[in-house]
Amino acid sequence: MSNSGPSLLGRQVAAPERYSPELLEAIPRAPQRQRLGLGSALPFLGADLWTGWELSWLAPGGKPRVAVVRLVIPADSPAMVESKSLKLYLNSFNQEVLDDEVVRERIARDVGRCVGDDVEVTLALPNDWYQPLTALPGLCLDDQDVACSHYRPAPELLALAPGASQSAQLPGSWHSHLLRSLCPVTGQPDWATVWIDWHGPRLAPESLLQYLVSFRQHQDFHEHCVERIFADLWQRFRPQRLEVGARYLRRGGLDINPVRASQAGPWVDRRLYRQ
Repeated sequence: MSNSGPSLLGRQVAAPERYSPELLEAIPRAPQRQRLGLGSALPFLGADLWTGWELSWLAPGGKPRVAVVRLVIPADSPAMVESKSLKLYLNSFNQEVLDDEVVRERIARDVGRCVGDDVEVTLALPNDWYQPLTALPGLCLDDQDVACSHYRPAPELLALAPGASQSAQLPGSWHSHLLRSLCPVTGQPDWATVWIDWHGPRLAPESLLQYLVSFRQHQDFHEHCVERIFADLWQRFRPQRLEVGARYLRRGGLDINPVRASQAGPWVDRRLYRQ
């Protein structure tokens, strides 16, 4: 995995002037998962779906090219890539003279080495980029009339609906636009829309909203927040099927959209209006 030197996290770093794959920084997944009580046999599959909006390089002849880059990083990779290091790395292409396919191949190779797994990379040039806005399935929790007083993760708030049985497994789908967490390095807010889809005991919607709001002052990476939500629901209720995903707003030209699910994909790369 890349970058064994001093971390870029929390440091002021000059924009790179030349292609610099050594900037990529890996964050091992195992320590956080151990804190959640997850072992090597993970209860989920999934991926981190990244979109980079500020990729540019020079075509032969020196004319700039711009593209949107999409990365799919498997959730079972040994590490995830730190977002600031990825931003700096993508910026390091700005003055490189390269063919389009060489750019794509280098990103796939370099990020794959960083996270320790194969990474799917696609480039979309401006006239080719189109992704329709989509609506999320299920009940929007945000209209629930509830009082909220917990702003650190509080899984004890999660509850079954009145009269519901733990053994009665039913389909359920919910989403909320109120998820907020804090960057563990800078303390700056990260905003997201989150969805939960499952087949399990009937949840009390108000308890689910209170639980999601409880992340408001929690400092952690996007991927860790989604895995915490999955783990709390999975460990407390043991649903037959569970999927948790979040669409985070972009920062630094990057948006990160983790999906964790008890069953195999494909993972829907939804694009929402607020993104």
